[in-house]
Amino acid sequence: MNAMTRRMMLRAGTALLVAPRVARSQQPAKIHRIGFLTNGTVASSRGQLEAFLRGLNERGWVEGRHFVIEPRWAEGKLDRLPALVDELLAQRLDLIFAPSGIAAQATKKSGTTLPIVFALAPDPIGQGFGATLSRPGGNMTGLTSTHTELSAKRIEVLRDAFPSIRRIAVLYFLAPSAAGVPEQLAETERAAKVLGLSVVTEEAARPEDFERAFASIQRQRPDALIVIENPMFFTNRLRLVDLANALRIPAIYNAAEYVRAGGLMCYGASYEDLSRRAAAYAVKILQGAPPGELPIERPTKFELVVNMKTAKALGLAIPQLLLLRADETIE
Repeated sequence: MNAMTRRMMLRAGTALLVAPRVARSQQPAKIHRIGFLTNGTVASSRGQLEAFLRGLNERGWVEGRHFVIEPRWAEGKLDRLPALVDELLAQRLDLIFAPSGIAAQATKKSGTTLPIVFALAPDPIGQGFGATLSRPGGNMTGLTSTHTELSAKRIEVLRDAFPSIRRIAVLYFLAPSAAGVPEQLAETERAAKVLGLSVVTEEAARPEDFERAFASIQRQRPDALIVIENPMFFTNRLRLVDLANALRIPAIYNAAEYVRAGGLMCYGASYEDLSRRAAAYAVKILQGAPPGELPIERPTKFELVVNMKTAKALGLAIPQLLLLRADETIE
């Protein structure tokens, strides 16, 4: 066998050894199936899903190549959540993104061991999503929206914008499924008392209660309104905002989505930023990180948003100093 023949055989043998590895490297990576579960409607939760997808894209994950989304919407009907969870679990998912505390709780109650990521849980420890924020354990992790800690700030924003207010109405819904509401209500009343403001409260347990609740608020003649967040209010925010504006008094909400729906102002954690950050959890978990070892994080982006169009329609003057503090003004 001459030298040229030996070289040809050596190259051929090397090619055979390398070929299987090349073929394996060219095999398409697994396409992960991610469930998206919300108690809201398609319209009310669009921003959260888009922000989550944007967060995945920022990490180089492309829909159809690295993952697919299986979405389910309860359309505001919370009794539908268990059936929707069952539908998702039948899809052989790798992870479920359930942004709100209510959606995450419904998923948890199914007993699934799938990783669950949440983004807007007001009280994740109280809801049983983890043992501690730093090390939740189990199969759940994500972000908390910390509504309770921001309740006093909303009172301050209202007072800064409208120094003459003396009486504040508070709209709330004290549902077993709406974690954190009692704490928000108590903190709102405490902060108002510190500033010498009186508080009247009104509960609306269903959208059908809105007209009655706002009629009762109007009879009490408050100078301003605070809406304490819960998922039912958020899902029905267009209607709620219209009724609040009909009072023709300043109203403050916890999320920018209310202001974009026509509400006057808000101060709170950015829901879209929390949903975008939740994508980092999904990627880490799908790459092998145990969810129980990923700490539950707090919000880092807070928004003061003012709707100047609404202010003008209601005949309300917003101080320039407050507008300079605003993260966004809607004209």
